[in-house]
Amino acid sequence: MNAAPVIAAVDGSADSLRALDWALDAARRRAAPLRVVHVRQYAAWGQAGVLVAGPPGTEDDPVLDEVRARLGDHAGQPAVEYVTLEGVPGAVLPELGDEAQLLVLGSRGRGGFASLLLGSNGLAAARDAGCPVVVVPPPGREVHGEGPAEPGPRVVAGLHADSPDDGVLAFAFAEAARRHARLQVVAAYPWPAQTWSAPGQPMPPLVDEEAVADETRALADGFLAPHRERHPEVRADAEALPGDAAGHLVAASRNAELVVVGRHRRRLLAPARMMGSVTQAVLLHAASPVAVVPPSPHPEPDRETAR
Repeated sequence: MNAAPVIAAVDGSADSLRALDWALDAARRRAAPLRVVHVRQYAAWGQAGVLVAGPPGTEDDPVLDEVRARLGDHAGQPAVEYVTLEGVPGAVLPELGDEAQLLVLGSRGRGGFASLLLGSNGLAAARDAGCPVVVVPPPGREVHGEGPAEPGPRVVAGLHADSPDDGVLAFAFAEAARRHARLQVVAAYPWPAQTWSAPGQPMPPLVDEEAVADETRALADGFLAPHRERHPEVRADAEALPGDAAGHLVAASRNAELVVVGRHRRRLLAPARMMGSVTQAVLLHAASPVAVVPPSPHPEPDRETAR
């Protein structure tokens, strides 16, 4: 049992209450406590970095009162803690990830425009939190493309075969094991591949697509091998698909339990935390909940070996 809580961010909106239900189920599956947090924005002019969060409010919180009534006190329910914080939600929520094993919130809260597909708080948490962040979309979101023909519970994971992140696969395998689900790993490769002989004169690709697909699938199977050994109960299928990775992941999200994607690793010339275009597109358009997993830390070099 991991003593760190699953945190559900609520604001009274329908989206946040759906996220609360998802977080409650996640806490049960992990045998973890559930912490329900409502961040009240103290002033319209507040900005991140300026009085980020104040102490919990002492007066009643109608949002948490509604949550208490919704959850009740049922047998088998994990321990639930209710916390009210004052501050800018987009700055406070990511900081909560430092003490959580999972942070869960809805696609949109009470603020913003009704047409927004993803609110600023969800984007900030997915980009900056120190733990995996799950964003739960509204029901009925339509996706294009063919879904999987095989029925049954399924978790989807995006794999960048050129620069895989082991944390994404570890999280996806563990989640599939908890849900007794099949793991569908999507590894996209760029196609059609073009070379240029002169400005404006593309040449046919020098390799055929089948060879690229086979190589991508072989790389994916190699990355999956240690996780398959740790989770022999999880059936993991690697798919090598051409073209748009985000499009394939969004299509695969239909009827999926969860889609797992990674966040960009910090780079020397871009040290700030960021999310790639594929992750942002999946957050905006997937029909299932999406887990954004922070990058695994680089292993510390062995000083003796480095000498």
